[in-house]
Amino acid sequence: MSSTPARLPLFESLYQQYRPMVLQVCMGYVQGDRDQAKDLSQEIFINVWRALPQFRGDASHKTWIYRITVNTCLMYIRTTRRKEKVAQEAVALLGQADWVEVDDPAYQALYQAIGKLPELDRLIIMMVLDELEYEEISRVVGINAVSLRVRIHRIKNKLRQLL
Repeated sequence: MSSTPARLPLFESLYQQYRPMVLQVCMGYVQGDRDQAKDLSQEIFINVWRALPQFRGDASHKTWIYRITVNTCLMYIRTTRRKEKVAQEAVALLGQADWVEVDDPAYQALYQAIGKLPELDRLIIMMVLDELEYEEISRVVGINAVSLRVRIHRIKNKLRQLL
């Protein structure tokens, strides 16, 4: 997978499939600033392109890209020393399967509330909103499934308080 022509079709497919997810996660890390989220998304896909030859298949492409997304977002926060306030009603969003339009003002309160959570809680709730299976979330964050369920319950309660 090291040659550029061989990995281009896979990269294009991954980009098309996971671009909405990456953008939505980025929105959560940059206080709903769409321009910053787009810039960060581009940086993430540059990182995906560079890392593609090292992809071993230990996790799904989605989990792998999600991890790159989170790592890139966290690095962005650390380098800019910026703690963001992200956006909108988590409880209403938790059951939605489709990606929402992140420009919708109804989601700004949710992003702001999520932005007030600690980094790991932000990551977990964004994966819950993305409807990842708990097993997959467990692998990404390194928490066993039972502890994860308890943590998600606490995160939801915290979001209810913030909203």
